[in-house]
Amino acid sequence: MSLDNLNIGWIGAGKMGGPMITNLVAAGGEVTVYDPVPANIETVVTAGASAGTSNQMLAENADIVVSMIPNDAVLGAIALGGDSILTVMKPGSVYLDMSTVSPQASAEVSAAAKLVGIGYVRAPVSGSTAMAEAGTLTVMASGPEDAFVQCIPVFDVLGGQNFYLGDSEQARYLKLVVNLLVGTTGAVLAEALTLGRKGGLEWQQMLDVIGVSAAASPYVQYNLVPLKARDFSAQFTTEQMVKDSRLICEAGEAAGVPLAIGQAMLQMFEDTIEAGYGEENLTAAIKVIENRSGLDEL
Repeated sequence: MSLDNLNIGWIGAGKMGGPMITNLVAAGGEVTVYDPVPANIETVVTAGASAGTSNQMLAENADIVVSMIPNDAVLGAIALGGDSILTVMKPGSVYLDMSTVSPQASAEVSAAAKLVGIGYVRAPVSGSTAMAEAGTLTVMASGPEDAFVQCIPVFDVLGGQNFYLGDSEQARYLKLVVNLLVGTTGAVLAEALTLGRKGGLEWQQMLDVIGVSAAASPYVQYNLVPLKARDFSAQFTTEQMVKDSRLICEAGEAAGVPLAIGQAMLQMFEDTIEAGYGEENLTAAIKVIENRSGLDEL
């Protein structure tokens, strides 16, 4: 399968959506884009995408409409509001949402899509902006299997690994599972590194040893270089982590799963935002713990 003769509409050209669109265009895809921020549209048009004038406009003739959007409210506005794309999409076309949203909001969209004969695929991704640029995101997909198959040419461009998980909200839950692991790793890393500093360990050497230890997960490995440089430039912001942490804790409550560690994670990242690091990488929580421990910043 390929992108040939596939008309793609794309909603949301921000930090993640922008490089994903650029990769599709570079692979020969015909992509029409709408974003409420004109500068985001201009960036991808420069790369070869076409500019849409509204969500509904790009949805009318699309074979696949993709959205990469910030939250449940935007998903609802796109798919369930007065200007719903589902009301103008062609029967048999696919709505592919690649955002991180709640299973509950996603299920509402699924019900609406079924009523009008639209295949609804949930395909959140795991990875940073750098991985979006490289086309090496991990794609977790669920929804009608025939609709998933239609999306494979898109996934092949955007993802290093793509997984089909089932016909319902499985992808939503797996994204929350992965981000629970990412967030708790980031939170405990902040405490562990601060404990090491208080114990007299040299910063770079401590990170070198952690990088070859039993605790050296891919997430830890990915962050070693910026941590050594004390570089907290955003790959995944603390604000994004708080949004996802809330989704995780809400999903746990709805499912009857106690998430004491998840709640502690949420509190740490909320405190990090309150300290003024909301737009920095989630690893900036280290600075909060260091400050509470009486350490000066390196």
